[in-house]
Amino acid sequence: MEELRDILLNEIPEFREKGHKFVNGEISVNEFKHASGGMGVYAHRGGKEFMIRLRTASGVLDIEKLKYIYDCAKKYNLDKVHLTTRQAIQLHGLGIDEVCDIMEDGLKHGIYTRGGGGNFPRNVALSPLSGVEIGEAFDVTEYALKVNEYLMKDIYKYKLPRKLKVSFSNSSEDTANCTVQDLGFLAVKENGEEFFKLYIAGGIGKNPAKAVEYDELVPKSDVLYHVQAMIELFIAEGNYENRNKARTRYIVASMGEEEFLKCYKKHLKEVKERENLDLNIENKTCKKQGSKIDLQDIRLIPQKQEGLYSVYLHPIGGQLKLTDLEALINALESIEDLEIRLSMSEGVYFRNLNGEEAKNILELTKTMGGNTPIEQTSCCIGVPTCQIGIGESQGLLHSILDYFKKKNYTTNKLPRIHISGCTSSCGTHQIGIIGFGGKKKKIDGELKEAFTLYVGGVAKKGNVKLGEVYGDIASDKIPEFLYNLGLLLDEKNINFEEYLGSNVEEFKEFANKYIA
Repeated sequence: MEELRDILLNEIPEFREKGHKFVNGEISVNEFKHASGGMGVYAHRGGKEFMIRLRTASGVLDIEKLKYIYDCAKKYNLDKVHLTTRQAIQLHGLGIDEVCDIMEDGLKHGIYTRGGGGNFPRNVALSPLSGVEIGEAFDVTEYALKVNEYLMKDIYKYKLPRKLKVSFSNSSEDTANCTVQDLGFLAVKENGEEFFKLYIAGGIGKNPAKAVEYDELVPKSDVLYHVQAMIELFIAEGNYENRNKARTRYIVASMGEEEFLKCYKKHLKEVKERENLDLNIENKTCKKQGSKIDLQDIRLIPQKQEGLYSVYLHPIGGQLKLTDLEALINALESIEDLEIRLSMSEGVYFRNLNGEEAKNILELTKTMGGNTPIEQTSCCIGVPTCQIGIGESQGLLHSILDYFKKKNYTTNKLPRIHISGCTSSCGTHQIGIIGFGGKKKKIDGELKEAFTLYVGGVAKKGNVKLGEVYGDIASDKIPEFLYNLGLLLDEKNINFEEYLGSNVEEFKEFANKYIA
């Protein structure tokens, strides 16, 4: 990858120059965005500060990379880092020279930003407990990392119509959202043999669509053939004229599923005839000595390796304070065989902990983030930071939690919710059992911030459903709505998923009291 690193380093001076032109008003927001997205950089609203997205491959980190990210944030006087729903880490509030310096220095530490935005293959998503989860079909980690590597080698060359998202899930729970991706590989076992169930041309955001199920199981060795086939289909059939119709799901809408699958198979056949992309992967096994503990905690996950555990930390809104990151590094760096995995829900798992280590990390992190499902809400950065945001998604989350705190109310009955500041679904609101998408709406004659309520979304093998739109709720009414919903669930002694399963009409009637 040294040749790639040199190529990417040589791109930075030209980008730095464009950045200064943007800051000085010499080029427009759109002109800068056209250049910056592919570098993993976006301007904040106002155009004076910037965000850089550190592309941590499939969310797989080690302690040295975590230390580098901490040192980087500290150097530029940041007070937090943002964990994303695509298993990356974002640094916000930087100057253009700081962004370019981080990009340059990151390459020397094996951390890339290229292709973190824009019309490029994005970070390959991965089930964060792959390799340690009880009941998984098989460990898909190395396949995801190989695809990351394959995509990165040509990252500066791609001329795609829009972004392309690839995911790998280790079980039917589909924790990498394969069933709503451009290309999703979901691990399955059939008659004792391991395969991938393939999902193609799905996606959330504007005009969301479930992925099309490929009608054959995919041998594990064939993964890269399918990746290349999808890239070639996208280039051949994608819409280069209309950005709003340029994702793979629009190709399906235009062709129909049957013709789309024929087209995909044609490209796959051509790739197989031309390329040699067979994969032969041996998964790594952790042989650390475990020790059991008798402890129940929503954030403690027993691993399939006896006596080993993973501990989950979910910073509120994905915003991890730098002081907390420092304390974590100090506690984690002496742990043998530690693995760190970012989740698709803005959290992080610390894996391969023995019982005593797990207890210590649970204790250390108990005030660093959420300890109930609703505190573990997925939430995009939103207004006032995001240029295209409409709603204050982070503000809404904090107003919900503050309302609950004032009421001295805690519950495990409400689910993790999903909040996005607009229709782009960076908070994955369209596949949450309760989701909110930001907008502006006239309510009682006044233009107000509101959020569209989505209900019943789920992304699992054999059970894929986009959330149903119930209507819009003024943002200042949402905390009360969720609080009273929590009281209703407490009264019935049932969690929301169970409640919704048999009380849809009752819930619609309840929600209608808050719909604007």
